[in-house]
Amino acid sequence: MYPLKFKPILKERLWGGTKLKDVLGKAIDSEITGESWELSGVEGAISEVSNGALQGTSINDLIQEQAVTLLGKSVVDRFGKDFPILIKFIDAKQDLSIQLHPNDELARERHNSFGKTEMWYVMDADPGAQLIVGFNKDVEKAEYVKSIETDTLLDLMNYEEVTEGDTFFINTGKIHAIGAGVLLAEIQQTSDITYRVFDFNRKDKSGNLRELHTEMALDAIDYAKKEDFKVNYSKASDSVNTMVDCPYFKTNFLDLANGLNQDVSSRDSFTIYMCVGGEAEIANDWGSTRIKKGETLLIAAESTSISITTNGAKLLEVTI
Repeated sequence: MYPLKFKPILKERLWGGTKLKDVLGKAIDSEITGESWELSGVEGAISEVSNGALQGTSINDLIQEQAVTLLGKSVVDRFGKDFPILIKFIDAKQDLSIQLHPNDELARERHNSFGKTEMWYVMDADPGAQLIVGFNKDVEKAEYVKSIETDTLLDLMNYEEVTEGDTFFINTGKIHAIGAGVLLAEIQQTSDITYRVFDFNRKDKSGNLRELHTEMALDAIDYAKKEDFKVNYSKASDSVNTMVDCPYFKTNFLDLANGLNQDVSSRDSFTIYMCVGGEAEIANDWGSTRIKKGETLLIAAESTSISITTNGAKLLEVTI
């Protein structure tokens, strides 16, 4: 199975802007496109191959027909025939809502879904742009409830100013929000379960306030102040630099000037490449595909080697 590209699934959002078009070159007419779902097995938003002989085939159909070939035996043993990762590019022209995600146990009990552990890689940020990640002090549950009732939740938030290359790991229960002016790559468990707790009192295009999930969030929030979110990682050139290695995904940073050859015969997992800078030609045992900034590629688990040719590219490499 040759390296596969997929048709982006574009999502208009109240807070979206034009960076997906202006910075990443997506074919978009809308002025409020907030998300490009690059690789998704989420019901209602299933990715389709956009290149080669398999063009038009959905990721789910490929898995049904060739699960072990595509995903790897260890991945199938753990996740069955569900694609376990959701890959996005996100453009926040305005602040996103303050939110959090439940863990696997709570998500399974309430929604028959996985929880959502995720990570962010900042691709572009306006001067002074910020993320909200966690609380700025240990917070009691009653104090949090009072802040919701008195519209003072922002006073409890921890703000992180960001620049290109900053990376954050957002574990379940951690309250967070992407701030205005940030364009980022997001890697997460396959789940669309979000508990929104504050939305800056904004109204949608119909004049309605968006739904909040105040009660459901109460027993899902981690109220402790923690500093476990900023990822410090090596950026050595032409090397595989581990960024995040968690039970749900492993992400490496590749800053390539001269390309890279890897023996992946023992990986037993698919490999995803998100191009966050430059461009490259990526080949496996059955073919090659070109990828440029803002594009995503899937390499099947059956591949024994991966060869990357480039004159300059920055890639996020994601496996299970």
